[in-house]
Amino acid sequence: MAAAAPNLIRILDATLVREMLNLHLQFLHGRPGGRRANFSYCDLSGLNLSGAELSDAEMTGARLFKSNLSGAKLDRVILYGADLRETDLSDASMIRSDLRGACLRGANLTGADLAGCDLREGNIALSDPEAGFKLLKHEMRPGELDHANLAGANLAGAKMNGTLAQATDFTDANLSKAHLPGARLAKAKLDGADLSGADLARADFRGASLKRAVLAGVDRGQVDLSGADLTGCLSAAAEMPSVEGRPLNEAVDLHEAWCNSGGAKGGLLKAGAIDFRPLGTLTRRKMPGISAPNSVFFGMDLSGAELQGADLSGCDLRSVNLAKADLRGAKLIGADLSRSNLAEANLGPLVLSPERKLPTDLSRAKLTGANLRGVSAPHARLTGADFSRAKMEGCDLSNTERA
Repeated sequence: MAAAAPNLIRILDATLVREMLNLHLQFLHGRPGGRRANFSYCDLSGLNLSGAELSDAEMTGARLFKSNLSGAKLDRVILYGADLRETDLSDASMIRSDLRGACLRGANLTGADLAGCDLREGNIALSDPEAGFKLLKHEMRPGELDHANLAGANLAGAKMNGTLAQATDFTDANLSKAHLPGARLAKAKLDGADLSGADLARADFRGASLKRAVLAGVDRGQVDLSGADLTGCLSAAAEMPSVEGRPLNEAVDLHEAWCNSGGAKGGLLKAGAIDFRPLGTLTRRKMPGISAPNSVFFGMDLSGAELQGADLSGCDLRSVNLAKADLRGAKLIGADLSRSNLAEANLGPLVLSPERKLPTDLSRAKLTGANLRGVSAPHARLTGADFSRAKMEGCDLSNTERA
């Protein structure tokens, strides 16, 4: 239960804030003299705290209006009833942070990690009509995200019961298994958002844009979707699809036999717009040369898969695990690889002969928020590819084609 708030907001100068941050860092590292930072009911408005280490800090009722906390570490921070209006929290880590009753109206949370955060109802600090924020009153309110930008944010498992998020941008955000009963998301933008397994009971999505959103495992029975745009929404996988009269799993087995026998047995897999999700996993499977344009692989495990020369153009590869996969010479034109894991994957050219090399083609591919650490992609075609918020440490993009 939150402690009663003092009457006055404390205003701290930048020097004292830096001292408190240094002591907090020592506290986190277990060093003598360290002290947990307590910014409760402090006015930190407009301060540049980008990249600050504030994990486990106490910031109940803090005023951070228009502050810069981009890239900051705010894991498990108590921001109960805090004022975060128009705050820059882009790429911040706020895992399991307590944001009950916090006001994030107009805040920038693009690429932020809010997994497991709590945005439920809480005591929110309100300014006195005459004294402004010097004197605080309190009122029970849900967390407010109206007009905030959470594009690409990770809200997996977040507690957002009754949250106000009208006209909020959740484009490509991860809201899987989030708790949103009674939430108000009228006219919100959730294009490409992952809502798989989310609790949307009594949620208000009137007029919202949910184009290409993932609604697998969602009970829409009590959700108000009046006027919502559900174009291209992805629901739960259906039964095993067929390819040329054979179940897809058999077609994959035959393709692998064709590869292992040098073409003497089995047959080449050619199928467009197929949902591969009923297979569950394709980890370490041999599938070079498959042709499956515009197919769905969402959330599947393809780690270590052999996909040399495969045609995966236009495929839905969002949240797919392609770690250490062999994608040399693959055609991924216009594919959606948002939030996918391509760590240490091989996207270099496929050598067909001493004179001929087939480059991997990622033209117009979407790789927002993808993990590309350690990827080898020399000579790849990247014209029009979107690498927004991608993690690219150690990624080899030498001699790539971008024009």
